[in-house]
Amino acid sequence: MPNLTVNGTELYYEDEGAGRPVVFLHGWGTSGRVWNAQLPEFVREHRVITLDWRGCGRSGRPAAGNTIAGVVADVVSVLDQLALDAPIVVGSSIGAVFGTDLALRHPGRIGGLVVVDGPGYWPATAIVDEVLALPGKLAADRAGTVVDWVSGWYAPGVSPALVDWTVRQVLDAGVYIDELLTESTTHDPRPLLPGLTVPIAYLHGELDPAIPLDVPRTCAALTAAAEFLVIEGAGHMPHQERPAEFNASLRLALKSVAP
Repeated sequence: MPNLTVNGTELYYEDEGAGRPVVFLHGWGTSGRVWNAQLPEFVREHRVITLDWRGCGRSGRPAAGNTIAGVVADVVSVLDQLALDAPIVVGSSIGAVFGTDLALRHPGRIGGLVVVDGPGYWPATAIVDEVLALPGKLAADRAGTVVDWVSGWYAPGVSPALVDWTVRQVLDAGVYIDELLTESTTHDPRPLLPGLTVPIAYLHGELDPAIPLDVPRTCAALTAAAEFLVIEGAGHMPHQERPAEFNASLRLALKSVAP
């Protein structure tokens, strides 16, 4: 299996295709497999890298480094080791948090950013309280909590098999990534977005139950020349729920952020 030794742990990645590199970052507890519906289309025009970040998928599960800064440092090391020149980063959910932090901390390392249903900030106290309660619930009943929580990521009518597959991925992830849930509630890049120099686009599921459309709309308004596209009928995982519509929107987004 292709692995890189990164900051003391082994990270699994896949690297296919040729052309402008695109790096896909998955959300909390899942893996690079969530991008399966994107790979066949985009490897025809791009060098596509999917990464299982630490604690998830086929990567190592270390007890240390499970912070936003820690994962971003991992991503920077991966970019360096693979010699990626101005890649476009596509991040889903907390993967979008990593991508945003990467663009703000290391703007010279990436050429563009696509945020997919990312919590640019948490819009309501009730949602923050729910996320803050998750680590305790996971410690008490991990399987039951994951089943209840993950089922709410998707819009009504999504195949139960897709939900079950996502649940299995999350339950297979390491327990130390729970630290990221608490830290994510304090993430708010809005004061820094007006100074962001990396081209950015926001793609968001119309029916995302946790992160309403006002969040990416607000972030896009704060960022110069940001693209904002809505995936109709999709929830928090539009790349899985509406792959054809998502791929069409992602193609537009990639063109808009390409320097």
